[in-house]
Amino acid sequence: MPDDTKPEAPAPKIAPPTGGATAASSATGPAPGAQATGAGPAATPHAPPPARPAAPRPPAAPIPDLAGKTTTAASPGGAAAKAPAKPAATARDADDTSPLLTRRAWMAVAWGAFSAASAAALAATGRFMFPNVLNEPPQQFKAGFPNEYGMGVDERWKEKFGVWIVRVPDDVVARASGFYALLVTCTHLGCTPNYLPAEAKFKCPCHGSGFRTTGINFEGPAPRPLERARIVLADDGQLLVDKARKFQFELGQWTDPEAFLKA
Repeated sequence: MPDDTKPEAPAPKIAPPTGGATAASSATGPAPGAQATGAGPAATPHAPPPARPAAPRPPAAPIPDLAGKTTTAASPGGAAAKAPAKPAATARDADDTSPLLTRRAWMAVAWGAFSAASAAALAATGRFMFPNVLNEPPQQFKAGFPNEYGMGVDERWKEKFGVWIVRVPDDVVARASGFYALLVTCTHLGCTPNYLPAEAKFKCPCHGSGFRTTGINFEGPAPRPLERARIVLADDGQLLVDKARKFQFELGQWTDPEAFLKA
């Protein structure tokens, strides 16, 4: 039975093959069962890597339209190289460019309109808080002294107080000389008649009503004579006219002592 404890004899060293043997082994390939190592030129060559696909070319840039423009060849020392580069336009600049108004101007107009509307609304609210005031001439006024008037129709108080003061030598009702005050309101629809001295009458321009200097109607659609106002002498001797007191001919009120001032 063999002794397993004895050391095995070392394997004999084999000299490397010469050039001819190397060429022969290269031609025939590695021996079966031999392991390939990556060290030295004697190692088994690897398979070549697969070819990479070619990168796609970027699309060609569009050719700019240079019609009517002057171009300069680019050169290291040319004028184009020396000119400072212009900053690119920002989005705000492009936004503010408008053939009519810039965005800032539009905002100013909008704010101005809003402010005006707010002020108008505030003014209307404030006006609503105060009662309406009707600015009318006073119903009672002094018309001067009797010796300041001549015979006929005096129009000095027509525009301010709406009254004609008439001085007659013989009144149609009182049968005496003196004064009466006629209201300048047509009894048809309230227009203001005009006094026509050449015809000695009052003529309404609205519908053609005519009144004599006494105030009595005689033509047109006016249904009744003009109204008289109260006229008396004040404490200082002036004529005092009170429009709050009116007298109508058709009601027989012209006979009242305050409808006619004897003088």
